[in-house]
Amino acid sequence: MASTRDIRRRIKSVKNTRQITKAMELVAASKMKKAQQAALAGRPYAELMTDMLAALADRVDASKHPFLATRPIITRGILLITTDKGLCGPLNSNLFKLITEIREPAKYVAIGRKGAQFLARTRRDLLADFTISDRVPFAQVKQVAEFMVKQYLDGVFDTVEILWPHFRNTLVQIPAQLPLLPLASLQRTVDDLRAQAGIPAARRDNREILFEPNPEVVLNALLPLYINREVYAHLLDAKASEHSARMVAMKTAKDNATKLLDDLTLEYNKARQAGITAEILEIAAAQFASQQ
Repeated sequence: MASTRDIRRRIKSVKNTRQITKAMELVAASKMKKAQQAALAGRPYAELMTDMLAALADRVDASKHPFLATRPIITRGILLITTDKGLCGPLNSNLFKLITEIREPAKYVAIGRKGAQFLARTRRDLLADFTISDRVPFAQVKQVAEFMVKQYLDGVFDTVEILWPHFRNTLVQIPAQLPLLPLASLQRTVDDLRAQAGIPAARRDNREILFEPNPEVVLNALLPLYINREVYAHLLDAKASEHSARMVAMKTAKDNATKLLDDLTLEYNKARQAGITAEILEIAAAQFASQQ
């Protein structure tokens, strides 16, 4: 049996660990709530963009736009969204499993230090890596989206896909993959935006709308905003997943530390009682020997 000094040392260490994990759990819970609020705050913007695209769908020849033109897929372009830090359970490893299943030639852009390290370690073609703060400033996200679009238009890769941890609820985050470019059709883009914004699919605006200078120019300006918004929305989703996974992982660690602390306390009490019993026996034996 370990000495009481060693057990006390372990108890102190476990108490410190429990205190740290509890603090990290509370911080992650606060950040998760903020990320969810930020995602909800973008819905009015998505709804307005949906109305604009719906009004343009029947007024332009969308097939002439480079985002809608189909071309042979030789190299895939994948935006990988991971975390900068660990302690979030299997969140990143589940994404990495999806990457190992990709057999076609692909070039990667990473958001998050963990993803960049994995791509470098596995010798995959990493074009660039970006770091986005927990506040998810749109200016930083816009730089990533514009970089992906530029590489797509320059022919560096023939698709733009997003691979990220999708936030389903606090306990469940699943790896998800979304093909972003090329867009299948303008009408499908409108329907996808309606679904994301919670707008009924049957909603249509039949009013006569005048676009200045013309609908084609408005569409050319609007579709890049759509790409920026999609990257931004999925990055907010990934942040919510990260903080949720870290909160759950830290709560589990805190509960395990509490259980271990109870076991160590019981072991300490047994060791202390055994020591007291041994001392009493020694005193009784010495007293008995002195009486002989």
